[in-house]
Amino acid sequence: MALFMDTHDLPGVTADAVAEAHRKDLEVQQRHGVDYLNYWVDPAAGKVFCLVDAPSAEAAAQVHREAHGLVADTIFQVEQG
Repeated sequence: MALFMDTHDLPGVTADAVAEAHRKDLEVQQRHGVDYLNYWVDPAAGKVFCLVDAPSAEAAAQVHREAHGLVADTIFQVEQG
């Protein structure tokens, strides 16, 4: 497993909408061996960031795709420090 940070460009996004999308991720993640750990929202900038423990970036993306369709614009492998 590895840590990934993904970013979404979502103009007009609200914290409530992201909370609902995250809830849907949690319902789907186990099927893909993924654990969505946390997320951050910047509504003014239309940005969302998700931290996920996953076997691959594609597995993390598949959870978003299946749960709600809001696939990340970028996914970076990161190390917590």
